[in-house]
Amino acid sequence: MEELKPYLELNNCSKMPIVGLGTFQCYGEAMEEALDAALEAGYRHIDTAYVYENEAAIGRALKRWLDSGRVKREDLFITTKLPNIGFKRERVEKYLRRSLEALQLSYVDLYLVHQTWGLLEQGEDVLPRDDEGELLLDLTTDLVGVWKGMEDQVDAGRARSIGLCNHNARQIKRILRAARIRPVCLQIELYLYFQQRELVAFCRALDIAVVAYAPLGSPGMVDVFTEMGGETDMIPRVDALADPTVLEIAEKHGRTPAQVLLRHTVQRGIAVIPKSSQPARIEENFQVLDFSLDEEDVDQLDSLDGGRKYRLFSGNILKGMSKHPEYAYNDPY
Repeated sequence: MEELKPYLELNNCSKMPIVGLGTFQCYGEAMEEALDAALEAGYRHIDTAYVYENEAAIGRALKRWLDSGRVKREDLFITTKLPNIGFKRERVEKYLRRSLEALQLSYVDLYLVHQTWGLLEQGEDVLPRDDEGELLLDLTTDLVGVWKGMEDQVDAGRARSIGLCNHNARQIKRILRAARIRPVCLQIELYLYFQQRELVAFCRALDIAVVAYAPLGSPGMVDVFTEMGGETDMIPRVDALADPTVLEIAEKHGRTPAQVLLRHTVQRGIAVIPKSSQPARIEENFQVLDFSLDEEDVDQLDSLDGGRKYRLFSGNILKGMSKHPEYAYNDPY
């Protein structure tokens, strides 16, 4: 098997480390400690978002490392995302400037359009809702217009690369037809039971890299979205980390189930951004480039793909999102 590179080469010739740190639902001092542990372990790809409300904590940790000389800015790959309340061409700059100020950076390596459904801008609320708890949707969302605003940020030097998140093939094609600067990547939910093979193949044909969020199956998401007031009944209750096939392969290689799941994805040429706040697991998740799965392992894991019925992030996990005309998940891929 060809040796796996520790990075993906993007279509604008930049390089993205193939393993990054996800940061959703990690805040304050715990976020700073997690980032310290990640950088110490060797991570250089950090993924955040305006809506995560943790960019300031990440910025404090990054500044310590940069000021101390323990890491150079050019060695880091920092991703953040445009919030749904910023889905107007004229708002993109405002929200990227806010992210850069919080991160204490002059540019990000990758700026993503976080979703496909825009929200009304209501003060400082990142997820504005009505009295019944439903999202305040902006039904006039223009994805092409938003993309033009993203291109403006590359022109201004505030983003080195731009890409998409949670878009379907039809939406990507619409953006590509109008794009002056091509998306370098698509970030999507992807894990053992939902391997997204059609969408990955579509992106690969267009030279768009794929980044997998929730690559371990997001075992805590039901609790998270219940607390956020979402409707979680339709979330499939599965545990990829406890799958008998995964456990058997992990034992065979002397690895953990998480390492097997991550290796299965990166071996497909897909970047992963597992989230953890525990230093031991952060280090463990990074150690997936020094072993490989054999053909039999891969065939067994490939066979566990259950398709769309195992999508976790869909429906009304945030109440009202599926009512938006740009809701992405009604299409096959």
